[in-house]
Amino acid sequence: MARARLAKLALDHRVAAVNDRRETVQGGLLMSYGDRVVDSMQRIPYYVDRIFRGTKPADLPVERRQKFYLAVNLKTAKALDSRSHHRLLLRADQVIE
Repeated sequence: MARARLAKLALDHRVAAVNDRRETVQGGLLMSYGDRVVDSMQRIPYYVDRIFRGTKPADLPVERRQKFYLAVNLKTAKALDSRSHHRLLLRADQVIE
Protein backbone atom coordinates (compact mmCIF):
# COMPACT_ATOMS: atom_id res chain seq x y z
CA MET A 1 0.00 0.00 0.00
CA ALA A 2 1.29 3.46 -0.90
CA ARG A 3 0.61 4.95 2.55
CA ALA A 4 2.74 2.37 4.28
CA ARG A 5 5.60 2.79 1.78
CA LEU A 6 5.50 6.56 2.16
CA ALA A 7 5.50 6.27 5.95
CA LYS A 8 8.45 3.85 5.90
CA LEU A 9 10.40 6.08 3.54
CA ALA A 10 9.77 9.14 5.73
CA LEU A 11 10.79 7.24 8.86
CA ASP A 12 13.92 5.79 7.22
CA HIS A 13 15.03 9.33 6.36
CA ARG A 14 13.87 10.70 9.73
CA VAL A 15 11.39 13.11 8.17
CA ALA A 16 8.36 14.25 10.14
CA ALA A 17 5.79 13.71 7.39
CA VAL A 18 2.47 15.55 7.65
CA ASN A 19 -0.68 15.20 5.55
CA ASP A 20 -4.20 16.53 5.62
CA ARG A 21 -5.93 13.15 5.96
CA ARG A 22 -6.16 11.01 9.10
CA GLU A 23 -5.89 7.81 7.05
CA THR A 24 -2.25 8.57 6.30
CA VAL A 25 -1.51 8.70 10.03
CA GLN A 26 -3.03 5.27 10.40
CA GLY A 27 -0.58 4.22 7.67
CA GLY A 28 2.36 5.49 9.72
CA LEU A 29 2.89 9.19 8.93
CA LEU A 30 3.59 11.38 11.94
CA MET A 31 0.50 13.54 11.87
CA SER A 32 -2.36 14.99 9.90
CA TYR A 33 -4.12 18.31 10.16
CA GLY A 34 -7.23 18.94 8.13
CA ASP A 35 -10.96 18.56 7.91
CA ARG A 36 -12.74 15.23 7.98
CA VAL A 37 -13.86 13.88 4.62
CA VAL A 38 -17.29 13.10 6.04
CA ASP A 39 -17.77 16.78 6.95
CA SER A 40 -17.04 17.82 3.37
CA MET A 41 -19.25 15.12 1.90
CA GLN A 42 -22.27 16.21 3.95
CA ARG A 43 -22.43 19.46 1.97
CA ILE A 44 -22.52 17.80 -1.47
CA PRO A 45 -26.31 17.28 -1.56
CA TYR A 46 -26.83 21.01 -0.98
CA TYR A 47 -24.74 21.89 -4.03
CA VAL A 48 -26.26 19.16 -6.21
CA ASP A 49 -29.76 20.33 -5.31
CA ARG A 50 -28.96 23.95 -6.11
CA ILE A 51 -27.44 23.03 -9.49
CA PHE A 52 -30.41 20.81 -10.40
CA ARG A 53 -32.72 23.73 -9.57
CA GLY A 54 -30.88 25.92 -12.06
CA THR A 55 -28.23 27.77 -10.05
CA LYS A 56 -25.04 28.27 -12.01
CA PRO A 57 -22.07 26.61 -10.26
CA ALA A 58 -20.14 29.90 -10.47
CA ASP A 59 -22.89 31.56 -8.39
CA LEU A 60 -22.63 29.06 -5.53
CA PRO A 61 -20.70 30.14 -2.45
CA VAL A 62 -17.29 28.69 -1.65
CA GLU A 63 -17.24 27.30 1.86
CA ARG A 64 -14.30 27.00 4.18
CA ARG A 65 -14.14 24.41 6.89
CA GLN A 66 -14.48 25.79 10.38
CA LYS A 67 -13.11 22.78 12.26
CA PHE A 68 -9.81 21.07 11.62
CA TYR A 69 -8.62 17.90 13.30
CA LEU A 70 -5.14 16.96 14.46
CA ALA A 71 -4.23 13.27 14.52
CA VAL A 72 -0.83 12.04 15.73
CA ASN A 73 0.76 8.61 15.33
CA LEU A 74 2.34 7.89 18.71
CA LYS A 75 4.55 5.07 17.45
CA THR A 76 6.03 7.27 14.71
CA ALA A 77 6.52 10.18 17.12
CA LYS A 78 8.48 7.93 19.47
CA ALA A 79 10.51 6.44 16.59
CA LEU A 80 11.46 9.94 15.44
CA ASP A 81 12.35 10.76 19.04
CA SER A 82 10.42 13.98 18.67
CA ARG A 83 11.03 16.17 21.69
CA SER A 84 7.84 18.09 21.11
CA HIS A 85 5.54 15.11 20.66
CA HIS A 86 4.18 15.51 24.20
CA ARG A 87 2.78 18.93 23.29
CA LEU A 88 1.34 17.54 20.08
CA LEU A 89 -0.37 14.76 21.97
CA LEU A 90 -2.02 17.25 24.30
CA ARG A 91 -3.48 19.16 21.36
CA ALA A 92 -4.40 16.14 19.26
CA ASP A 93 -8.03 15.28 18.58
CA GLN A 94 -6.95 11.68 18.02
CA VAL A 95 -3.84 9.72 19.00
CA ILE A 96 -3.20 6.60 16.95
CA GLU A 97 -1.03 3.95 18.57
